[in-house]
Order: sequence, then structure tokens, then C-alpha cells
Amino acid sequence: MFQRIIQFSIKNKLAVGVFTLALIVWGIWSLTQLPFDSTPDITNNQVQVITQAPSLGAQEVEQFITTPVEMALANIPKVKERRSISRSGLSVITLVFDDNADTYWAREQVNQMLKEAEEQLPQGKASVNLGPIATGLGEIYHYTIRPKKGYEDKYTLTDLRTMQDWIVRKQLSGTPGVAEVSGWGGFVKQYEVAVDADRLNSFGLTVNDIYSALENGNENTGGSYIEKKQQSVFHPRYRSGKVLG
Repeated sequence: MFQRIIQFSIKNKLAVGVFTLALIVWGIWSLTQLPFDSTPDITNNQVQVITQAPSLGAQEVEQFITTPVEMALANIPKVKERRSISRSGLSVITLVFDDNADTYWAREQVNQMLKEAEEQLPQGKASVNLGPIATGLGEIYHYTIRPKKGYEDKYTLTDLRTMQDWIVRKQLSGTPGVAEVSGWGGFVKQYEVAVDADRLNSFGLTVNDIYSALENGNENTGGSYIEKKQQSVFHPRYRSGKVLG
């Protein structure tokens, strides 16, 4: 076999030379088209379904969230592997698709099946979301928000976190090539109602009354007016800072 190849090469020097030159040209062209990356993303083609249920334990998350969602996603085509993790208040289901499956097509298939699965989940206790179109190896930029020198006492950690969530994050979102902007650290601004049980009992109220008062006092409703010729008549009925329409 090798002797025949050698004899053919000797007898057809021109053809072998042209073929070798073409092979070199093709190799150089392929090298220029090859994408280079210092830290290539070797993660497989996957879609993650993340469900948060703060009031449920690990066993309840597995029984009432992970299992129903996995059953709903079992018949999606082009799925090579399905795995899940159930923790206290958290469920993560990972679907690994074929390499030739389009990422957006795979996410659309998962999203359609989740609409059916949400009907079986505990109402008001679980929040289902798809993971971002990125992996841990896709994190390429980290930044820190800190006050300028001399203004350290003007901004608290809560103020810096609020700037991150409502100013910086909004401006970075939608940038081409950015899949998600995540923030951590600092303190998320929140309001807390501390209930004094003794005073509550003295007024003959319960915790449910507190919940109802907070909901009624912080509810927004659409207000409107009636135009008649050159006059505008607003709705006159108000209660607990809410316009009744």
C-alpha cells in the first residue's frame, strides 16, 4: 500500500505538488477563520429552570416543584440529559440539548412547557424563571461602585446598592453582547413593620388586620377624569390614599 503511494507520488509530481499547495492554502484560510478565545466556554448547550420558593423546605421543593416541572419538561425533543437540584427554597433543573439545537428554539420549547407546569405549582409560593443565556465561564467583567474620596460618609451601602439596581443596571441592560447584569453586596432597600403583640391585643386587632391595612394603604389604582367641553371633572371618592373608581 505504502509502496504504491510512493510510486504514484514519484510518477505524478505535478499533481501531488498542486494538491499539497492547495492543502496549505486551505489550512491557512481555516486558521484565519478559527475563533480564538483565551478562556473558551466549554459548557454544553443547556437551559436552566430556576424556581424560588422561600417558604418551602427541601423535601417540599422536591415534591411540589422539582418533580412536576421535570415531568412537564420530559417530552421536549433533542434533550440529551436532564438533572435537578432541590434545596430549601430553591429548585434548579438543567436540560442539556443536542449541540445542533438552536439556543433560542430550546428556550422557547422550555418556556411553552413551563406554562402548563405552573398550574400544578403551589399558588403564590413559587416563582419560576429561565436562567440567562450565559454560563459561569461567560462572566467577563466585574465592577465595584464606591463613593469618591471625601464622600464616603454621604452614601451608605444601601444607597450604593440602590444605584446599582436602578441606575447602573438599567443603563447596562440591553447592551449588545450582555446577557445579564447581576448585583450583589450592599443592602437592598426595604421597609419593615415591627408588630407589638401587646398593643395589638389592646386594640383588639390581629396580624391579618395589619396585612389588610398595609395592602389597602399601599395599593395603586388607575384614576381618571371626565372631559366636558372645557372642563375636567375628577373622581371625588378617596380612601386610604387610594382613588376609588
